[in-house]
Amino acid sequence: MKQFMTACVLSVFALAAVAQSSEVPAPQTARQALIEMFSFKTPDTFLRHLPAATLNALQKTGTFEKMQQFSLISGQLHSNGKQVQTFDTGSILLTSDDPKTGQKVDVIVESDSLQGNEDNIELTFQTYKDKQIKKSPFMPRMTFAMKMDSGVWKLDEILISVRLPLADPDFLRSIMEAASASKASAVPVQIQNSTATTGSGFDNSILAAMRSISTAENAYRATYPAIGYTCTLSDLDGFGGGEPNEHQAMLIPSSLASGKKFGYEFTLSGCTGNPATDLQLAAAPRGNIFGRRAFCSDKSGAIRYSADGNAATCLASGTPVQ
Repeated sequence: MKQFMTACVLSVFALAAVAQSSEVPAPQTARQALIEMFSFKTPDTFLRHLPAATLNALQKTGTFEKMQQFSLISGQLHSNGKQVQTFDTGSILLTSDDPKTGQKVDVIVESDSLQGNEDNIELTFQTYKDKQIKKSPFMPRMTFAMKMDSGVWKLDEILISVRLPLADPDFLRSIMEAASASKASAVPVQIQNSTATTGSGFDNSILAAMRSISTAENAYRATYPAIGYTCTLSDLDGFGGGEPNEHQAMLIPSSLASGKKFGYEFTLSGCTGNPATDLQLAAAPRGNIFGRRAFCSDKSGAIRYSADGNAATCLASGTPVQ
């Protein structure tokens, strides 16, 4: 009887061990992927969470190797005396404490919006000096748009915004200090017209998106010479399973391949010939938004604009962007 009881106990422990060994690890969350991406434990921890389209572009331009070197250098931050902690859950994503300078930075998770295979993680920052909060009128926010691709969370888009509370005492104090400093130096302060320094008020985000599409079109034509240019934006899409193909070339992010971004609608036209040797790209504001321009370009990549916000006007008689 004693031997029988001993055998039963051993059997229970054996079954428990088998059950434990067969446990499937929980899938990585988008938040954990973001932490891993910026931990730089190995050169691949950053690169593996970039979209395939981005990696493809980095490899073609020779930037891939530089990114690996950057990852190695950044990984040394953990060995320079800074105490870095990360948290998979809770209101704090990461905290970095430098005992030598008494400075501490908390990366705070304001929101984590998971919807299916997409997750938007909004972060803010709080700095400390000798355990005292450092107030700043500038309140930056960063939203990391993560998207699941072939079982791995990829960084699809980064949105950066800055909150500037005009009635904040710290902000008003900084204005007074800047005014006092300018008077003391006796150097006149010239306020430049923003339209002169930003290319006649052009939306740099729209211009960057158009250049991305133009670059992708040239890469597409070189990769699929029998087709030439494509007038279907989804053909340039950067997400999906399997290898790149003519209907999913993995050259631009899905958010841009949708044709709707930054309040603009991007359209392709004029892909004449077989293979297509001509191309027209237009970006027009969605809705009746007064004062927003329309932009357009052709296969040369030169961008033009029309002040009336009409894509047809831009394509017919657009003014070159300087």
